[in-house]
Amino acid sequence: QVQLVESGGGLVQAGGSLRLSCAASGRTLGTTYMGWFRQAPGKEREFVAAISRGGATTSYRDSVKGRFTISRDNAKNTVYLQMNSLKPEDTAVYYCAADTIITSNTRPPSINYWGKGTLVTVSS
Repeated sequence: QVQLVESGGGLVQAGGSLRLSCAASGRTLGTTYMGWFRQAPGKEREFVAAISRGGATTSYRDSVKGRFTISRDNAKNTVYLQMNSLKPEDTAVYYCAADTIITSNTRPPSINYWGKGTLVTVSS
């Protein structure tokens, strides 16, 4: 089992920044990719960003490219999502995910491990 705990969400004005963190514990061996998904009210959960175990491979949804950066610290089993130039449409619950592989084509039902989510609210 892998446990994921997110932190760092909150309320921010449009144009502001937040950094989300996700700490992983448990059997992380073999879990190579970590990523972030988000779910806005009344909408389906969607892919945001993912990073391979070594950090060499990253992927982003088009709407966050150039604004969000995913990174990881394997010594701390932690993944980060730096979010800059936030927009009201970024408002959502952000979920950390872990699995053997996560790409922009990964559908949420196929993800094995999820955190409980952290709320990000961007005011206009």
